[in-house]
Amino acid sequence: MSDPAPGLPDILTDGYARFRSSRYPGRRETYRTLAEGQNPPVMVVSCCDSRVDPEAIFDAGPGELFVVRNVANLVPPCDPSGDCGHDRGTGAALEFAVEGLGVGHIAVIGHSGCGGIRAYIESRGSVPDTPGFIGKWISTVRGAEARLPADAPKEGPGLQTAFECASIRNSLDNLLTFPFVRQAVDEGRLTLHGAHFSIGDGRLSMLDRATGEAVALE
Repeated sequence: MSDPAPGLPDILTDGYARFRSSRYPGRRETYRTLAEGQNPPVMVVSCCDSRVDPEAIFDAGPGELFVVRNVANLVPPCDPSGDCGHDRGTGAALEFAVEGLGVGHIAVIGHSGCGGIRAYIESRGSVPDTPGFIGKWISTVRGAEARLPADAPKEGPGLQTAFECASIRNSLDNLLTFPFVRQAVDEGRLTLHGAHFSIGDGRLSMLDRATGEAVALE
């Protein structure tokens, strides 16, 4: 019998086998219900870093989170013409989540050791001219510069963490440049949240949007 998935790595085929044999049977009815539609209460904007999995962090089941992932968990601003910046994928996901699904919360989740943030820090001043996709994408982080605390370290891991948190705050501000997000927030239908995940110790800290202070959840 021929291999139905030639070349597919074991991590995928073995994982699917475990899903079918152990996870799916216990959630069979959930999946059957979800086949008729989804109604997640929360949208998460997360980094595509393989070490940061929103479903794992929040122990969420299928249908509970609407997740969009990109490099450095960025939300580019919506420009006055209504264009959703240079990433229409994130803009489209936001519009669908707010207008189509009616989510009540959007959480921007950053994390420690973010490669996208590190790339911006290392290329400050030259990012816009960097060839390829990544340089143009992380130029969005420039908006975080003004949100760095006055006492932020000038270099090293402290600067990295400060930039990660400032970038989350920048993305939260950028969310409000989307008219449908602003309207939903003003009408009390939507609440925005920012959080930072520490990979090494598995701790999540919530960000105060005004001050940038991060408070760890127990």
